[in-house]
Amino acid sequence: MELLSVVFRHYRWPFIGVMLLSLASAGLGIGAIAFINRRLIEVSGDALGVLPQFLGVIVALLAVTLASQLALTTLGHHFVYGLRGRLVKQILDTDIERLERLGSAELLASLSSDIRNITIAFVRLPELVQGIVLTLGSALYLGWLSPGLLLVTALWVTLTMAGGAWLVGRVYRHLAQVRATEDSLYRDYQAVIDGRKELALNRARARALFEDTYDHDARRYRHHVIRADTYHLSAVNVSNIMMLGAIGVVFYLANGLGWATTEVAATFSLTLLFLRTPLISAVGALPTLLSAQVAFDKLRGLDLAEAKGDFGVQEAEGERWQRLHLEGVAFRYPEPAKASDEDDGAGRASKGPGFAVGPLDLTLRRGELVFLIGGNGSGKSTLAKLLTGLYRPHQGRLLIDDQEVGAAEMGAYRQRFSAVYTDFHQFDTLIGPGGDKADPALVEDWLEYLAMREKLHFDGQRVTNPELSQGQRKRLALLMAVAEERDILLLDEWAADQDPQFRRVFYRELLPRLKDMGKTVFAISHDDHYFQHADRLFEMRSGQLVELTGSSREAASRDAVARLDPL
Repeated sequence: MELLSVVFRHYRWPFIGVMLLSLASAGLGIGAIAFINRRLIEVSGDALGVLPQFLGVIVALLAVTLASQLALTTLGHHFVYGLRGRLVKQILDTDIERLERLGSAELLASLSSDIRNITIAFVRLPELVQGIVLTLGSALYLGWLSPGLLLVTALWVTLTMAGGAWLVGRVYRHLAQVRATEDSLYRDYQAVIDGRKELALNRARARALFEDTYDHDARRYRHHVIRADTYHLSAVNVSNIMMLGAIGVVFYLANGLGWATTEVAATFSLTLLFLRTPLISAVGALPTLLSAQVAFDKLRGLDLAEAKGDFGVQEAEGERWQRLHLEGVAFRYPEPAKASDEDDGAGRASKGPGFAVGPLDLTLRRGELVFLIGGNGSGKSTLAKLLTGLYRPHQGRLLIDDQEVGAAEMGAYRQRFSAVYTDFHQFDTLIGPGGDKADPALVEDWLEYLAMREKLHFDGQRVTNPELSQGQRKRLALLMAVAEERDILLLDEWAADQDPQFRRVFYRELLPRLKDMGKTVFAISHDDHYFQHADRLFEMRSGQLVELTGSSREAASRDAVARLDPL
């Protein structure tokens, strides 16, 4: 199965060592049976002399079996640790477009549910390995005792395994549906948690979410879980009962038809009884192992980027740029998927063309203060993501001082930007250039400028009281952006959550101060009272970008709302 093959690829020699321990455990188990047959059943003698030998065999069997299982479990957990790290690094290295298509609920489900299922599988994996190894070793011993009895027993077990395989196939099918349903449940959980304020105010919406959405998904999850458990328990019971039936067949063939002596039949049956427990444990472990297979399939379906060897923290170092240019840049969103659309291989329907931005041209010069206006859905945020390199243009070029930025240089290009988007995540640790500590003098100055000196408490570079109002959270985000000391600062509707007094401070004092620091500031704003502070003013309309100059700029500065598309 894939779980074993993946572990073998990553930990070849430790895995081989674990398999040798499992073989030794199986050999000792068969040796214990042979000792019982030879010294405790067939041969009578000094009991006091035999007992220490028997206890020695049992202790050795216990030690080796425990060592093999612990070694395999430890190896598995090392693998899961590496797998979780690779998955997180893949998410960090995957294009934002792909992550936004997947959605946070699906990614969280993979990071939690899929990794958990793989972890549980490794806990149960020793049972499967032990069962397989013991079965193969016991088959050799039983063949030496009686080839005829082994042949009949093998046919009996083959029929049992065929029935079990059919049942296991049904288990896998329902577990795949269980995992698919988990994505829907995670989206429901996210809606309940993120929408808690709205749901508290509108209980009709809360009831609709619970009864029409969550309960539907929960019922579907319950249905497939019950079906999977039903087939699994059927497989366990069939295996259990059929092993007892095999013992009856052995005694019938030995005593009824004279195929073997009673002593051979007893040893044969004792071996089958010895195998019964590990085989049932192996069958019992199958659902967790099948869940791990489903998890591997789900992780592959995410289609994440390959994890890179580093983070490229220092890649933006170099000469000071003077001119950044977007030339003929265009980007198109996919249309929402329809149920009838063809699947794209990741569990999602393929999508056709959607809203387009561009082609557009934009030039930023070092040290400029540029404002961007536009209505909702005009493409402002998309332009911001194209400008910062979060979105890769579908056509056109990015140039710095007339040098094109290719795919290999995109990581370094992004290092030139700090940004505060409208949907920013609030981190709690200040980071300076290159990942070093932030400049304490710079932080102290901006705490004063942002009027946050008395609001924020620090433990070194970490903020210990991030429970702030939305306006204060944005000030903290701006402080962190400034502490990074990047060349270009992008602010997406930053002042929208500030009180009128501090909004004035922002436009009249903070933005000029940033400009004096040599920063290029690109700000999305609708505060027309402050447009005069911008070096240049741009407008997005239906995915197209134009620069407002002369009378157009004066009109926008008088009333920016009048320029928005009519509702």
